[in-house]
Amino acid sequence: MNVLLSLGFVLTWSSGFIGAKLGAGDASAVTTLMWRFLPLAVVLLAVAGRRGLRDLPVRALGRQIAVGALSQSGYLLTVYYAIQLGVASGTTALIDGTQPLVAGVLAGPLLRQYVTARQWLGLCLGVAGVAVVTTADAAAVTGVAAWAYLIPFLGMLSLVAATFVESRSPTRVPPLTALTVHCATSAVVFTGLAVVAGEAMPPATPSFWLAVAWLVGLSTFGGYGLYWIVLRRSGITQVNTLMFLMAPVTAVWGALMFGEPFGVRTVLGLALGLAAVVVVRRGAAQRRRPGSSVSEPPPLDADPATASSLSAPVSRRASGPPS
Repeated sequence: MNVLLSLGFVLTWSSGFIGAKLGAGDASAVTTLMWRFLPLAVVLLAVAGRRGLRDLPVRALGRQIAVGALSQSGYLLTVYYAIQLGVASGTTALIDGTQPLVAGVLAGPLLRQYVTARQWLGLCLGVAGVAVVTTADAAAVTGVAAWAYLIPFLGMLSLVAATFVESRSPTRVPPLTALTVHCATSAVVFTGLAVVAGEAMPPATPSFWLAVAWLVGLSTFGGYGLYWIVLRRSGITQVNTLMFLMAPVTAVWGALMFGEPFGVRTVLGLALGLAAVVVVRRGAAQRRRPGSSVSEPPPLDADPATASSLSAPVSRRASGPPS
């Protein structure tokens, strides 16, 4: 059962990047995002959000709005825009997938938590993997500006910022309430952007609404719901490891569905990304092993409250896949 749940989690989470690619064929990024979040926010507010929001302190509500603006609005806009410009979905997924490593390393100076040599090595391997895949993608795809590959990095940094805002919160907000606030925030932001840009009217093509249904059903409810199920059954370490499978799955999916580049350099870059996970995870397992002679401070995922924000992107914890 755990294997099936993990498989479902990886597939539904990765589906977000594919859904973004589907939507990019018919509408702009802000149009797709508006119609992804507007009906979803209405449903959540009507069905699940009213009671939870009434019990939420004003200060906690403001913090969740900030987290939603960073982890959904800022992050998703960069992901969709990068894919709209022609950046491969697998490349975008791999760049975004370095977020837990970057957050873990920054936890040292920002949260005064211990950062091990293994974590630094893992980050270096992850960044090397991103560089290899990005250069391979840029060489294989024509017509994509070089600066377009910087856009997913901005989204990743937005996720990191949301992670630290969330990690400093003294109030633990129920997942469904957080999801409602984040989706409502995104609905307001993207609707405003679409109206200002004159792009609020959705296209009449069935493929656009298929992409919206894909994103809401598979990416938001599927990815988000299975995240919490796997987290409760298997723990944050398992979830964090599964997160790094998103890039290779998305790359294969994008190659099969859209003909995106998937050559030897892409495989090498993805392998470096997975090696980064193995290095970091083995270091954490060694510190947790009973009777271990390694005398180091507790790993970043020792505290479940901190781990859930440092080991996995906040937006993904609250809203499903990024795309």
